[in-house]
Amino acid sequence: MNAIRNILAVVGLAVILAAAVMYPKFHAYKVRFAEFDPLALDVYMEMMDKLMETGNPADATVWAVKAADGLSFDEVAETLQVVANEHNLQNVGTLPFYKQVQAMTGKEQRKVVFYLLCDALIGADMLNHSDAYAAYMPCRISLVERADGSIWLYSLNMDMMIHGGDPLPPKLKADALEMKVKMLDAMNRAAKGEF
Repeated sequence: MNAIRNILAVVGLAVILAAAVMYPKFHAYKVRFAEFDPLALDVYMEMMDKLMETGNPADATVWAVKAADGLSFDEVAETLQVVANEHNLQNVGTLPFYKQVQAMTGKEQRKVVFYLLCDALIGADMLNHSDAYAAYMPCRISLVERADGSIWLYSLNMDMMIHGGDPLPPKLKADALEMKVKMLDAMNRAAKGEF
């Protein structure tokens, strides 16, 4: 009996010590997090749910839209470019990734093309706010032919950039939300083949 009581006492002491060490840091995080955008917790919970579901951090941080069955890769690509143009998203680069891999391996590859889209004025405002936003630019939509032949569109989920930390200045936040709407519209309409 004394042995069990001693073990429980040691475990209890360890828990108390761990709590005493961790509480200040946890409290500091809690105070700092309260200063973030009101939607920050929702953004991180959604990301964590997706991570738990898939086990893949890339899946947890992107938007993915499946193209309608029957649409060809080229039809989705054409629609994407038309809708991006409609939204004044300049195509600052198209990278046919699969062609580069084919050239290097000499083997046929499934189609993967990266479209680099930019609203330069919004981009400039983002950079004026924080140079780190350069890593998010230009906005990219990847058109991917999966191994099963289905066609998917992927883009970085912009919610963390918009809502994941301190609130953005009102105009910048409005512009970032506008960009999000444009990107999602381009992806969703391309996936349906809707010009």
